[in-house]
Parts: sequence; structure tokens; C-alpha cells
Amino acid sequence: MPKLIKDASIIDNQWTMIDATETPAVDVPAGKIIVPLNVWNTQKENLSARAGEVGVWLTSDEFAEELADDAKDLPLIALHFPGFMDGRAFTTARLLRERFGFTGELRASGAVIRDQLCYLRRCGVNAFHFSDESIKLEAALESLNDFTDGYQTSADQKTPLFRRR
Repeated sequence: MPKLIKDASIIDNQWTMIDATETPAVDVPAGKIIVPLNVWNTQKENLSARAGEVGVWLTSDEFAEELADDAKDLPLIALHFPGFMDGRAFTTARLLRERFGFTGELRASGAVIRDQLCYLRRCGVNAFHFSDESIKLEAALESLNDFTDGYQTSADQKTPLFRRR
């Protein structure tokens, strides 16, 4: 079973991600499934009845606002990174946590690199699935602690450094 990092631990990936499709009427199999946003929007009534088993993934050009009303009820939202230089998902992660009250698993997936993990965690991401299978998860896990403190507020630290002194 494939592995990923979640909440600073290496665990089995129990979720299956459905590929992007231009036909949102696709059959969604049973089990823990992550569907593209267009599939969610088309089949929301049926999929929301499967509480705890259906998550949604967003591409980098889809916005947190598109899940605003549904975010609190989803167990998992995955943010897809098409390339390591595309940082739009950082903003989406923070908005989902802070503006839309998402408390479930917020997963970065795709072309995520080790150097981004610490920053993604500060934005509210708590799970990481790498498309590059050569990345050693044990080494990547260490990079979550590249920096032990931040000056500014973030999803993982609500009080700025000057207030904590």
C-alpha cells in the first residue's frame, strides 16, 4: 500500500484519487475516494450522503471559495501541485483553514518537494503525498522541522512572535 506523511507520521494512504475528467458523471466507486471538484459539484447530493468517505481535490487554478459551503463537511481536501514552482495552493490551504473553517485532512499532492513541507504546514496542510516515488518519506518527515518558529501568524501559530515574548 502506498505511504504518505500525515500529522508528522508516515502512514498508509487509504484514499484513492480519481483522475481529472471532463465528464463529471463518472461512476464513483465505493470506499475512501478523492474526486475532482467538477465531479463533486455535479454529484454533490449523492456523494455527500457518503459521509467520511468522499474527499475533493482542487487543481491549482481552482479556488477555496468554490468549496466554501462544503468545506466544513468534508473529511479530506487535496490540493494538487502541478509543479513545485506553482504556489497557488499555499493560499488555498490557508483560506480553507482560516476563512472556511475546514478541520479535516488537508493534503498536498503532486509535485510537492521536501523544501516546501515546513511552509505548507504553516499554511494548514497536515498531509503530504508525493508524486515522485523516489522521495524518502523518513527524510521528508525531518524537513517538517526545518524552522522551529516563525515571526508572523499562520494557520499553525495564531500569535506573532513579538506577542509571545
